[in-house]
Amino acid sequence: MTSIPPSPARYPCDPEDKDFDLAYGGIRDELERVEEQLAAWSRSANPLTDEVSRYVLRKKGKRLRPALVLLTSRLFPGGNGEAVFLAALVELLHTASLIHDDIVDNADIRRGRESVHSRWGPNITVLLGDYLYIKSIGLSLRSGQDRVVRILADVSSRMIEGELDEYALGGSLAASEDEYLRVIENKTAALFSCCCRFGAILGGAGPDEEERLAGFGLNLGMSFQLVDDLLDLEGESGALGKPVLSDLGEGRMTLPLIHALRANGLVRPERLTGLIGRKDLSGSEREGLLKDLVAGGSLDYTRARAREYLDRSLDLLLRFPGSPGREALARLAACVLHRDR
Repeated sequence: MTSIPPSPARYPCDPEDKDFDLAYGGIRDELERVEEQLAAWSRSANPLTDEVSRYVLRKKGKRLRPALVLLTSRLFPGGNGEAVFLAALVELLHTASLIHDDIVDNADIRRGRESVHSRWGPNITVLLGDYLYIKSIGLSLRSGQDRVVRILADVSSRMIEGELDEYALGGSLAASEDEYLRVIENKTAALFSCCCRFGAILGGAGPDEEERLAGFGLNLGMSFQLVDDLLDLEGESGALGKPVLSDLGEGRMTLPLIHALRANGLVRPERLTGLIGRKDLSGSEREGLLKDLVAGGSLDYTRARAREYLDRSLDLLLRFPGSPGREALARLAACVLHRDR
């Protein structure tokens, strides 16, 4: 993947950092407790629920969303006794959304392993996704923070709305950039924003500080998804844990393709019509599409938009006083932009 231009020097992070473990250095013990909490929540008296829940909750990803809760709460001197609980809760909600994604997209692979949909079929997949969504809302009632239930219910609604909108746009070559950006704001960025809002609440932030952190998370989530769009085209399947061109094969129009149809003239609608929704693209078809996306500037355009959202997020972050927590969040933002998986 061609690298995204580095952040301006005023940002307190290594602009080429890709190592999430370095950003997580100060919260490793808490992240281990998040894993323990998720393992406890995966247990069920129902053997099938127990088996499938354990399978999906132990497929570790980057745990980026729990890390955002933990790190943002450290920006403030207030107590954060519920940080591990809320960090695990947002990961549970995220997992529920991925399970539903898999069945909507008919995806076979998730995080390098068979998806629940592929392994257990659509009926179990729907029920497990519903189960985890409801479980996350039920668990939120245990929080000592009165606003947690409302915020989690709101973000759940937005994520499902984003999924519905994406499905409605599926395979449509008429999808606009604004429509696509609204989809990813609801599907992806809203949960990033929720994580940072939780951290602000735990830290005892004031209203302005809370909104600033929520904006940091929203813009970071937008950048994250646009980088995902690029990785789906340019990445390596081994690193991604799924086949390249999964988005195209599952019928999704992402920003590079939307831009190509509107701007570069090299990718014609009839050509994409013959590619979208196919999971059997040949190497030459992939290389030809990628070559035209590069030549027409569509990948550079998407990189620029990802950089734009990342810069917005860092601008908001830098309004907080310098601290180890702020530096860790800035490093995490750099990892989001420059990651290869």
